[in-house]
Amino acid sequence: METSEGGPTAADAAGGGATGGGATTSAPSERSGRPTRTRTRAGRLRIALPLRVMSALMLVTAAVGGTALALRSGPTDPYLATGDATTGSYVADRAGGDTAAAVVLAGPYTERPGPPVTARRAGVPGSGPASRPVAAASTTPLPPIGALFSPGDDGDPTHHCTASVVHAPAGDLIATAAHCVHDGGFRTRLVFAPGLDGRFVPYGLWVPTRIVVHPRWISDRDPDHDVAFLRVRRAGAAGGRIEDVTGAERIRFDASTGRPALLTGYPDNWDTPVSCRHTVEAQGPSQLRFPCPGFPNGTSGGPMLTDLDPATGTGALIGVIGGLDEGGDDATSYSSRFGPDTAALYRRATSVPARDHGLQDGRQRVPVGGREAGV
Repeated sequence: METSEGGPTAADAAGGGATGGGATTSAPSERSGRPTRTRTRAGRLRIALPLRVMSALMLVTAAVGGTALALRSGPTDPYLATGDATTGSYVADRAGGDTAAAVVLAGPYTERPGPPVTARRAGVPGSGPASRPVAAASTTPLPPIGALFSPGDDGDPTHHCTASVVHAPAGDLIATAAHCVHDGGFRTRLVFAPGLDGRFVPYGLWVPTRIVVHPRWISDRDPDHDVAFLRVRRAGAAGGRIEDVTGAERIRFDASTGRPALLTGYPDNWDTPVSCRHTVEAQGPSQLRFPCPGFPNGTSGGPMLTDLDPATGTGALIGVIGGLDEGGDDATSYSSRFGPDTAALYRRATSVPARDHGLQDGRQRVPVGGREAGV
């Protein structure tokens, strides 16, 4: 099953080595008491606590006789919120979103209009052969795929994940990995920059109005549910739909494996994307496997697209980098398989009217049922 499409371009994986156009991410450091991200072999996004916090926790551990402590972002993080664990949803604060976008623009990034989406549709190859060599390589930024930022107050606007615009009735939906938006709580400062091209933001900055993940991700960090949908609005502005600005990918559920796909993501220390073409394989009944090296930290949430349309450049989204080991390692990327549970999550994310972004008794109004909204 898949929705109807919007219409941007999607590009073939470009050859050649990636050179990177953005600022280099600093090494993990003690920054205003906020967790800092560091790379590990398993997983595309890991949280490392500042040294002084680590030291304190080690002392506490010794004092209680070696009791294990969870070294994860917790409720004390000022940029995490509980949300509604029953529905797996969070309604974002307008002021917080606009503040986060301002932090991004206060850094090295500048808004500059990009080419109209209609001008970038022609001549895009369809489902071509696998990349040669089989490795991620630098590629041209595309309007519906962008970097996901989570800035704090330390002046570091480094993007930590990737997301993509997905067709929805309200034209305001993006998809990414659940671990990009919920890690011990919902991240309250998220900013999406579609088509990020070096230091330039060509299609505006967009911030969530609502975030939806599966409740089992919240309770168990279940890798079979490592996907999230975000309803977004343009930061600092009223009205407008992201799908009208960037176009959108279709979404498909229960897609077959053994088919060519294009995987794209933004490394956290580059401001341009990398991509790779290869065959999607099954990793058990609930995971997809994409054997192509070169997708480091920051590429979590990146779209896995099949059936690229040479007339429109759009594809069918069948997964996002996440799932097993929260994305994989240096050689292989994974995704939670988009099945009935993901279809239900999509319906929940899109079934609430765009105007209904309020809270009721501290809980979000999210119906569990609802029409299929084009699925």
